[in-house]
Amino acid sequence: MITLYGMPSTASMAPHILLREIGLPFDLKLLSREKAEHKSDDYRRLNPNGRVPTLVDGDLVLFEAAAICLHLADSYPAAGLAPALGTAERAHFYKWLVYLTNTVQADMLVYFYPERHAEGEAAQATVRSMAEERLFGQFVLLDRELGGNLWFLGERYSAVDPYLFMLARWTRFMTKPARTLPNLGPYLARVLARPAVQAVFAAEGLSDPYY
Repeated sequence: MITLYGMPSTASMAPHILLREIGLPFDLKLLSREKAEHKSDDYRRLNPNGRVPTLVDGDLVLFEAAAICLHLADSYPAAGLAPALGTAERAHFYKWLVYLTNTVQADMLVYFYPERHAEGEAAQATVRSMAEERLFGQFVLLDRELGGNLWFLGERYSAVDPYLFMLARWTRFMTKPARTLPNLGPYLARVLARPAVQAVFAAEGLSDPYY
């Protein structure tokens, strides 16, 4: 039995969606932030960083959301969550998933935790504002790349889609959320409408605004 450790509306959302897309039986363990369960000794034995998500698949213990998504896509190819190996489409799949985790998600951490980068309220406000501007520029790029596609890579839904949806959700209270962009707005509604995504929101107890 696969076990996914996570918290509602965090980086565990994309792997959670993929597990439900694949249709695998799995055990979802939602940790309490208030009780700092992700910092407990027991959890740190699985993930020494004390962060979510962590996936336990037999003897394999895996952390980092993008790595978990790649593992699931590769382990269950019949689900069609990644293009075929060795193709140009697969290369673009890698490119965009890495962009999302290495560029967009990295700036999300700056936006949500400015105290890690500056001291004092004024300096932290500046750090946060600059991160928000960078993030909006990144979502403009993603909106342009999406264009009129049904899904981000074209006509086929892939692991990139729940990852992008997860990050776009985190902009919902920003000055210029991703949903305001012309292509991303309808696209996010399409992702939200998928049964797997609806099941994740129900399981994690999440309510409107969804993105």
